[in-house]
Amino acid sequence: MGTAIIACIGSGNMGFALMKGAATVISPKSIGFTDADAQKARAQAAALGAAVYASNTEAAEKGDFIFLAVKPQVLANVLAEIAPVIKKRLSAGNAPILVSMAAGWTIGKIQAAVGNGVPVARIMPNTPALVSKGLIALAASPELSAEKTTELETMLKGAGAVDRIDERYLNAVTGLSGSGPAFAYLFMEALADGGVLAGLPRDKALLYAAQTVFGSASMVLESGKHPGELKDMVCSPGGTTIAGIAALEEGSFRSTVIQAVKAAWQRAGEL
Repeated sequence: MGTAIIACIGSGNMGFALMKGAATVISPKSIGFTDADAQKARAQAAALGAAVYASNTEAAEKGDFIFLAVKPQVLANVLAEIAPVIKKRLSAGNAPILVSMAAGWTIGKIQAAVGNGVPVARIMPNTPALVSKGLIALAASPELSAEKTTELETMLKGAGAVDRIDERYLNAVTGLSGSGPAFAYLFMEALADGGVLAGLPRDKALLYAAQTVFGSASMVLESGKHPGELKDMVCSPGGTTIAGIAALEEGSFRSTVIQAVKAAWQRAGEL
């Protein structure tokens, strides 16, 4: 990697997770945080050995890659604040690359706010990035060169797997992998509750539930087999598992999960 400067506007969990991942491939000293909560920015920067910027404007002036790690509802104000700096840099021929993770904010909408022609990447990470096991969908505007897109992808890989995707799919990604960890946690909690109902101590039930979900996901990713085929491998005729499957289907398990993703996808389109 070169000596690219990363400025992260927002120092919440996701911004920190991505900067922590980036710090595995570039010097933490090349990373800087800014936040409306200056104390929080200082704490996150200290944890990484990164810098702190005094304002969003300073971040916009110094960053080669400017991560917009703020809520969708806050992004309009942030873009209005940094737009003069971004336009000035664009006119000078050294426009930074904006990297947004705000649901609902299209590349075109971001460019309209800060200057048409500014290179923009939209990403949709999920919270397992906090333990370097995230999935980060990446869509880049035409202004982003192949070289810079690869450089960005390398930074992001420190937080998990990166998948390049057409922007039109990002709302669906938000509904599936962006919101999906919460659905998975709910499922694991329910599995553990079932274990407690069956007599397991709570700590054992949680361990068995989490490891079972982790192992099952690994089987799908590493075997290349369809989940339905793997499910069939567990279901013996007249056995315990098929009895449990029947109970799930009686409760419309699959339909309910599909509707959860649909609801999250539709909400992403409303933001």
